[in-house]
Amino acid sequence: MKLKGRNKVSPDFSMSSMTDIVFLLLIFFMLTANSPNALDLLLPKAKGKSTNTQNVSVSIDKNLQYFVNNERINGEYIEIELKKALEGQDKPTIILRAEESVAIKEAVNVMDIANRNNYKVILAVRPN
Repeated sequence: MKLKGRNKVSPDFSMSSMTDIVFLLLIFFMLTANSPNALDLLLPKAKGKSTNTQNVSVSIDKNLQYFVNNERINGEYIEIELKKALEGQDKPTIILRAEESVAIKEAVNVMDIANRNNYKVILAVRPN
């Protein structure tokens, strides 16, 4: 009488399924990782924080008038003025102050200039 079972459990391990999972995880993390062309935007806390670095202030009022360090300039020359003001600084930083009623595209324009020139941008907010 034969009592041994016909079905044997194979101790072999197949790596193909593990390879598929690792490949899918790699694709997922590549898609969700930050792109190198993203803007470096720092939002300050409402309590306030003082820094020792020299910053350039860019203000945009409700009439779409641009000010660099409280000096009114034409919106077409903002990039030239920022390059002059931030020339020679090791960590150039722009503090962006835009009124609530200003369209977001105006602020994004300044952020785009900062991104092209590797400047950091801090968006100024009022405390709660």
